[in-house]
Amino acid sequence: MASRVGAKQSAKNDSRRSSRADRYLVRRAEDEGMKLVFFRASVMATLIATCVPSDTTADDWPHWRGVNRNSVVAESSGWDKGIWRLENSWDTNVGEGSSSPLVVAGRVYTMGWRSGRDHIGCLDVRTGKTLWSVSYECPRYGRVATGDQGLYSGPSSTPEFDTQTGFLYTLSTDGDLNCWDTRQRGRLIWSMNLYDKYNPPRRPRVGRSGLRDYGYSSSPLVFREWLVVEVGAGEGNLMAFDKRTGVRRWTSGSTSPAGHNGGPTPIIVEGLPCVAVHNHDGLLVVRMDKGHEGETVASYEWITSFANNIASVTVYKNYVLLTSAYNQQRIAKFEITLRGANKLWEQKHASKVCSPVVHNGHIYWAWQQVICLDFETGELQWKGGRVSDAGSVVATKDERLVVWANRGDLMLVETASRSPKKYNELAAKKRILGRSDAWPHIVLANNRLYCKDRMGSLRCLKIGD
Repeated sequence: MASRVGAKQSAKNDSRRSSRADRYLVRRAEDEGMKLVFFRASVMATLIATCVPSDTTADDWPHWRGVNRNSVVAESSGWDKGIWRLENSWDTNVGEGSSSPLVVAGRVYTMGWRSGRDHIGCLDVRTGKTLWSVSYECPRYGRVATGDQGLYSGPSSTPEFDTQTGFLYTLSTDGDLNCWDTRQRGRLIWSMNLYDKYNPPRRPRVGRSGLRDYGYSSSPLVFREWLVVEVGAGEGNLMAFDKRTGVRRWTSGSTSPAGHNGGPTPIIVEGLPCVAVHNHDGLLVVRMDKGHEGETVASYEWITSFANNIASVTVYKNYVLLTSAYNQQRIAKFEITLRGANKLWEQKHASKVCSPVVHNGHIYWAWQQVICLDFETGELQWKGGRVSDAGSVVATKDERLVVWANRGDLMLVETASRSPKKYNELAAKKRILGRSDAWPHIVLANNRLYCKDRMGSLRCLKIGD
């Protein structure tokens, strides 16, 4: 039900390079002294293969939780001299579902369900006009789904965009994993159904809680030439497919059922590329380096009632945050090494759906209230506001939190850098859409906010200068 996808990459610097990809500056020592030598980007392409490519910018939102997969942006909130300068740009409806939109190179990519079909749309970022769309038959709920069907419907997985190829990857609630070419108006490149191919089981009952299965909810993850997906089958919890062909390349040693989380998140562990996920059984971190693909680095049991490990693993450097509600009702910080997961602290605060955000030494999320913890110690700094189960947060460069919550409430809150001792809400706009839950996580890209609810209403708000 998360809107439901890192190692914090150097994407900020890399994207600046890629945005001016006509040249790179390299300094080298020669006998005659230091000389500045310029190289064309094509010469350096092999060195930046895993960076943000030149057709996206640091201000785009190509993945679940943004360009760095952490819901932190290098943009301002729009708060200016006591006024939150937001202008309604356009409104549309993209179909039922809790997936968030993506924003890449002047286009907005959406996924939603209506009339027995999933619809993938490409919209103009300025007008909201549909430039092209594709669709396919899909049930409103996954084939083994059970429970809470009054709370969600349609796709919950946020699409994934590969800026190298222009491919858009989508995963339906019923397991349809599709690859679309956005440079050819959504031409289908390859497709498979995960239920048909791998026969994953229904999520098991946990303790005395009711049985719940919301279908596939986890966003795919592009890493180099792979598409990493939480399949949750007997052959592997995580599977990596060739992103160009769909051919399977490796599987994880773990065979845990899938969680209901937002998606796997990349993490660097002692210099090695890995991926972390909060699956049904708990935390799983596996290697992605050559010769060790899918090998478990760390695991930590964390089983939640109703199989509701919903919030994504939050990654900062080689640390991860794990949280869930119900029988767990806690948040914990782990240090990940090649020897496993070391729990550093645990606090009796929790997030049910909102994936926590780490920003400038603090942790933020929105569930029941907007909450701030100290990242180093886990100590509560402040909490406040009124938030239901639905909530998400984006941290901005001017030290504000944009909060999207409840049934369409938009709030602006100061971070602990500005207000270290208490919750300080600067502005609030109530029920800006309809009366549907704000499960989809909010998006801030290129000075525009994208607010979506589970019935598919989508509003674009332009942030004033």
